[in-house]
Amino acid sequence: MNSHKYAQVKLISKPENMLKTIYTACRTCYSADSPLNIYDCESAQDKEKVLKLINRVISSGHYSTIEHIQISFAISNISRACSHQLVRHRHMSFSQKSQRYVKEKGQFEYLIPETIENNEELKIKFDEFMSKISDFYLELTQAGIPAEDARAVLPNATSTSMVASLNLRELIHLANLRLCTRAQKEIRILVKRMCDEVIKEEEWLKDYLVPKCERFGYCDEDKSCGRKAVRVK
Repeated sequence: MNSHKYAQVKLISKPENMLKTIYTACRTCYSADSPLNIYDCESAQDKEKVLKLINRVISSGHYSTIEHIQISFAISNISRACSHQLVRHRHMSFSQKSQRYVKEKGQFEYLIPETIENNEELKIKFDEFMSKISDFYLELTQAGIPAEDARAVLPNATSTSMVASLNLRELIHLANLRLCTRAQKEIRILVKRMCDEVIKEEEWLKDYLVPKCERFGYCDEDKSCGRKAVRVK
């Protein structure tokens, strides 16, 4: 059984020369020179100059220049409820633990929402209910029911794992949406840990991997948490 200590995340792949790659894409759009020459030029070694151009181009909304950056994460200890929210981001790729081919052999791992975890009486009932589900799942599989059919009884709380990949534009979009306080806490924690993994190696992204209100200076949600002024629609 897992508690509400959600989301184990590790950055497992990203471009070695992220800034140079984005810089090359930015310069190529406005230069008669070839991308090969731009990538190898002296200016591409000047981090301050590179960042100044990249920030200007991203601020102008020219997001295709950051779509060349592909990033992959190993993710575990999240609930199926959380993964169902994550896979709604269409510009991501996922390889997820299968409930068809991976048969549970004992008490399945599950996540307890913090609101339930903090209520001792309800937490006891929650654990008991998960145990009953596990017993029935085992009864089904031991009776010869295929795992792909027995999984019908497994709840959204069931723990899952995956490899998830996305480009930098989508990571920024993911952060802007899912770090918002309107998002469910589990996915906020997951996305924050994804962002922290990237920022450890690419500190310049810290101003982009934030809630959208922090990036744009206003809130466009119907129900605001009050951190920023609500944009008049």
